[in-house]
Formats: sequence, C-alpha cells, structure tokens
Amino acid sequence: MKETETTAVVQQDASAPAAAAQPQQGAVGMLVPMLLIIAIFYFMMIRPQQRKEKERRKMIEELKAGSRIVFAGGIVGTIVEATEKTFKVETGDGCTMEILRSAVQGAADDAASK
Repeated sequence: MKETETTAVVQQDASAPAAAAQPQQGAVGMLVPMLLIIAIFYFMMIRPQQRKEKERRKMIEELKAGSRIVFAGGIVGTIVEATEKTFKVETGDGCTMEILRSAVQGAADDAASK
C-alpha cells in the first residue's frame, strides 16, 4: 500500500509544474482591456462634457446688450455693455457690475425654463 501512495504523490508532484508552466498573458492581453476602459471613459464622460462647454462658449459669444444672464454665483442681471472679455451688467436699480465672460453660467431665460 505504501508503494501506491508514493506513486500517487509522485504523479501529483509531476503535474504541478505543468500547470504552473502555462504561458502567461502577454502585454497585448493586458493592453486590450485597458484600452477598452479608456475608450468607454472618453465616450461616456469627457466627450459629452466637451460638447456642453462648446455650446456654452457659443451661447456666451452670441450675448449682447439687453440679454438677461445668470452668473456662476446665481445672480441674475441684464447686460448693459459687452466688451471683448467682460460684460457690464445691471443687477438692480442702477447697480452695475463688470464681470468676466467666463463667469456667465447661461441665459436667464434658459435657466428659468429648467
């Protein structure tokens, strides 16, 4: 009986290195899933955000005197004068402020409808 037990142990030991000697995945096998994750991330997160920013910039370029706008802080006002980089905005009775174009969140009419 001892001989059969010894033979079984030897056979198990001989098969263990064969299982460990299986070829490992190459760089391509690891690179493909990583590229898929990056592509999904780009199309689900980055690209829609770029599209929204492009639409916002176009809307800001089209603003002119008399347009009602909402600032990033939530203040609503009417554009009195538009320059290349700023707007002069009237927010109340005779109260005017000069703000950067980048501080404009959107048109007040658009914000009210949302």
